Amino acid sequence: MRIGLSGGGNTVERMVEQATQAEAEGFSSLWYAGAVAGDPLIPMALVGRETSRIELGTSVLPTYPCHPILMAGRATTAANTMGRTGLTLGIGPSHEPAIEGIYGMSYAHPGRHVEEYVTIVTRLLRGESVELDGEEYRVRAGAAAPTTGPVPVLVAALAPRLLRVAGTLAEGTITWMANARAVDELIAPTISAAASTAGRDAPRVVVGLPVVVHTDVDEARAAAAENFGFYGTLPNYARVLAAGGLVASADAAIVGDEAAITQAIQALFDAGATDVWAAPFTVGEDRAASRRRTRELLAGLAVA
Repeated sequence: MRIGLSGGGNTVERMVEQATQAEAEGFSSLWYAGAVAGDPLIPMALVGRETSRIELGTSVLPTYPCHPILMAGRATTAANTMGRTGLTLGIGPSHEPAIEGIYGMSYAHPGRHVEEYVTIVTRLLRGESVELDGEEYRVRAGAAAPTTGPVPVLVAALAPRLLRVAGTLAEGTITWMANARAVDELIAPTISAAASTAGRDAPRVVVGLPVVVHTDVDEARAAAAENFGFYGTLPNYARVLAAGGLVASADAAIVGDEAAITQAIQALFDAGATDVWAAPFTVGEDRAASRRRTRELLAGLAVA
C-alpha cells in the first residue's frame, strides 16, 4: 500500500527529522499544506536534500494568489535544490471565502481558471514554451529551466469539471474529505474516463483523510469534529462529503480499532485510490499513546 502522512513542523530541522523518520518507517510520501512554514516549497527543498526515497508533495498550493509562470519557477527551483526526483506539485483553487474574502480576487470561474492554469504549469514543467490566449490568462513564456527529474502535477479536484481537468492535463488528483463511496462513485471513474479519452496513463488518486486508532468511536468522532469540523462549512468540501453520503466532516474521518482502520483504508484502495494520505490526530487524555498507536498501524500497513 502507498501510504503517506501529513507533513509539517515549526522549523526546517523539525521537518527534516520528521521526514527522515517517515522514510525509515517505510511511508511512501509526506504531504505539506500550503500554509506550512509560510511557504512549504523552500523547506521541502531542504528536506529533500536529507532524504533519498520519500516523495514530498504539496497538498495543496493555492493557484489564485500565484501566477502560473511563477508557480512553475518555484517548483523548478525546489526540485533542483533537492537534487533528486521526488517533488510532486499539488495545486488547487482553494475556496471562495479565502480567495474573495482574504485576497480580494474574483472566484467567479474556478473551473476555467484551473484549466488554463494547469495547462500553463504542466507545459512549463515539461520544458515547453507556452503561448496561451485564454479568458483567464494571456501568456507568452519561454521554456522554464530544466529540472533534475519530472515534477508531477496533481489537481485538488472534488467535482466533475476539475476531475476532468486533472485527468486530461495532470498526473492525477489529490483529495481531502472524500470517503470510499465518493472515490468509487465520483472521483475515480470521472478522472479515469478523462485520462483514457485523452490517451493518458491511468491517473493517480491520492486520498487524504484524518485517521486515529481509538476504541471509543464516539469520542474519536467528537475529537474529529473539534479538529476538522470547519471543512464541512466550505462548499467544495460539503459537495464531496455529500457525494460520499455524509454531512459532517467528522464522519469522513477514519476511526476505530486496528481492524476497523485497516478495513477502511483497504476500502479506499478498492474504490480506486492509488495512494492514501493519512492525517493522524489524537484522542483522549493520553495523546502520546493515541499518536503512537495510530502511527504504528499506519507504518505497518505502509510496508506490508
